[in-house]
Amino acid sequence: MVNDSKLEIIFGNMVQKKKSYDGLQFWTVSIAGSLLLCWSLWRIFFSGIDYRALAIEVRGFSAQWNSKIHRYDPNVTSAIKQNQNVGSAIQQNQTKENEMNGNEEEPLYRSMDEWEESSGNFYADPDFSYTVGNTVKNWDAKRQQWLRAHPHIKNYTEGGRPRILVLTGSQPYPCKNPIGDYLLLRTFKNKQDYCRIHGLDLFYNTILLNKKMANFWAKIPLIRAAMVTHPEAEWIWWLDSDALITDMEFEHPLEKYKDFNFVLHGWEKNVYEKRSWLGINAGVFLIRNCEWSMDFMERWSMMGPQSPLYESFAKILSDVLPDRPVTESDDQSALVYLMITEKKKWGGKIHIDNEYYFQGFWLDIVGTFETISQRYEAMEAEHTELSRRYAEKSARLYAVKRERYLKEIRAGLFERRPFVTHFAGCQPCSGNHNPIYKAEDCQNGLERSLDFADDQVLRIYGFRRQQLQSVLVDPIHLHQ
Repeated sequence: MVNDSKLEIIFGNMVQKKKSYDGLQFWTVSIAGSLLLCWSLWRIFFSGIDYRALAIEVRGFSAQWNSKIHRYDPNVTSAIKQNQNVGSAIQQNQTKENEMNGNEEEPLYRSMDEWEESSGNFYADPDFSYTVGNTVKNWDAKRQQWLRAHPHIKNYTEGGRPRILVLTGSQPYPCKNPIGDYLLLRTFKNKQDYCRIHGLDLFYNTILLNKKMANFWAKIPLIRAAMVTHPEAEWIWWLDSDALITDMEFEHPLEKYKDFNFVLHGWEKNVYEKRSWLGINAGVFLIRNCEWSMDFMERWSMMGPQSPLYESFAKILSDVLPDRPVTESDDQSALVYLMITEKKKWGGKIHIDNEYYFQGFWLDIVGTFETISQRYEAMEAEHTELSRRYAEKSARLYAVKRERYLKEIRAGLFERRPFVTHFAGCQPCSGNHNPIYKAEDCQNGLERSLDFADDQVLRIYGFRRQQLQSVLVDPIHLHQ
């Protein structure tokens, strides 16, 4: 048997061993913690990463994002906030239901489906219409309602810009001009390239939505239908089929237009003082997706061929616009007539812009491409970061850099790439060009403009045409 003295010795040894083990554990944890602290300090002070700046940037990101969106257009800010609030609530509900059911996206679609089936779905209203002549009451409120019900669909882009829907189209039958369909295909590619680079949606229409509203009037019923079909779009950008985008980097200065609903190219003096039907061009314009625009288009269309007043307006327009020939009522003359005779009602929301080539007349532009290209190449030689290789998704980043340099040198209208080149009067599909132009001038101008724009896209892919109107390309070597 073990006596009491031996038990005391054994117990004392056990206590001493435990104290030694606790001390070893303490020093092990302390040393590991010290090593971790030293490694962290080395990362902060010697790795080149500014963690403090990074933390500040992360904390301020949300405020900067909202400010950026508001700068472009305060009209969309409230809708965005509502969109985000509803999105947050739905996300929380999703998380709870996902935990319970193991489903990933089903709750979101279930909530969407509930709205689609609810009495609040205005699309289910039998009186809701896509056509001109049937007004949509309270469209602004309906848009907000739809955005709240679909928080995953944003009315602004990843960069915080109000979302733009690009609309264009052509006739529903083959071209009479032998190369007309080829030219239309290339003009479509031109717009599609721009939309892909800038993250815009494009709808190309080839059917008359109102059989009476043909030719230049066909755009009004299309725009009207597109507005209700795309409530997520803040702006509609209409481009005639013969209007080409010839600066593939430039973007509309939407911040400048935040107080307007209708923007087009022209000269106010020619409209309001000279009363010229050529004071603006109705083939390219921006129109906001809102109730004001719907009312404006209804009034505009009353002078169109579906109206019983159509024939009467042929003479009325010529009486008001002295330089207009006596001919059928056309969309452009009707637009100028509204701007003059109903200026108090509509004029405050219409902006005429001529500070850049919102759209430019082709004869003034097609001979300048080589000079402009040389100027841009000189800019890239001076600022080599503009000539780096980059992915197409990064193209807008370099466009912003180039725009900054263009502003620094105060590049004027004729020193920049023209944003849109409009071949008004050429009629490339029918071939029935204005007799004051030569057919070969129209065709050559179109091909030069298409090549000039396409080269800007090919550059991203590492190639360039040997010259305009050539199908031969060479690889290009850019600065690293």
